[in-house]
Amino acid sequence: MNNPSIVQKDFYRASGKWLSTIQIWKKCFSPNLHYIYLFRKAQRHHKSTILGKFWRLILRHFQIKYGFQIYPETEIGEGLYLGHWGFLVINPKVKIGKNCNIAQGVTIGQQNRGKNTGFPVIGDEVWIGPNAVIVGGITIGNNVLIAPNAYVNSDIPNNSVVIGNPAIITENHVATEGYINNKI
Repeated sequence: MNNPSIVQKDFYRASGKWLSTIQIWKKCFSPNLHYIYLFRKAQRHHKSTILGKFWRLILRHFQIKYGFQIYPETEIGEGLYLGHWGFLVINPKVKIGKNCNIAQGVTIGQQNRGKNTGFPVIGDEVWIGPNAVIVGGITIGNNVLIAPNAYVNSDIPNNSVVIGNPAIITENHVATEGYINNKI
């Protein structure tokens, strides 16, 4: 496909096929893909324009309906994959790389005090399991698998697997092989 849009790249991650606009609309019956579509539409327009206000209003409705709290100001790279829908919170100042999978129940947010005050920066090809919590001014490297129910509040190097609360980090893995498919 010649120069696919970011929406096409996101939908490619889910289907493994390059889809036309009509095929993308048909896939929007899935709540997670529908939300990604609306999220990307809202990101395309400045919030002070009429279209920006319109898409943000629509997105807000579906934030409530589906339980996704991801704002258009959040920087998320191409190839976003939301595996399941429901109860997902991402602070608008978080930065997430490309080809990332985020499961249900995940919280990625701000830490207000201490040595890691701030917001996470998450690299490329990161798999974040159900109910994981990532907080603070930390950096998550590339090719990182964050296991379900992990609590992460410290930097994670590339090629790592993170499990537990407090987080236990094991390095030098092909961490996301088999977890992140249809890469962009």
